[in-house]
Amino acid sequence: MTNPASKPKGLPAAEVAKAGELVNYQDGAVVSREILKKPTGNVTLFAFDEGQGLSEHTAPFDALVQVIEGEAEIIISGKPYRVQGGEMILMPAGQPHALKAVKAFKMILIMIRS
Repeated sequence: MTNPASKPKGLPAAEVAKAGELVNYQDGAVVSREILKKPTGNVTLFAFDEGQGLSEHTAPFDALVQVIEGEAEIIISGKPYRVQGGEMILMPAGQPHALKAVKAFKMILIMIRS
């Protein structure tokens, strides 16, 4: 039996996986798992416990958020958006954004550096 703590950081090539099962919720925390990291961009899974979030910040590149399950409030340049499981939103480069878990939620963050 494999210890979940010993799971590899990335995603093995040519292996089917369910995104929501690759990262777990933790009480009062934000958990992340880097799936793919290349000089041209990265893909990271996140699990946010209810009420948890990321404070306002900017990024030099566009970032695509795909919510897998749950519900998030994502604020982009001061405008709030409710994003639920199965929905996605693009956070444009250079625009301030923040995230907060309305309900516990999991998301895939895709950032392309070009």
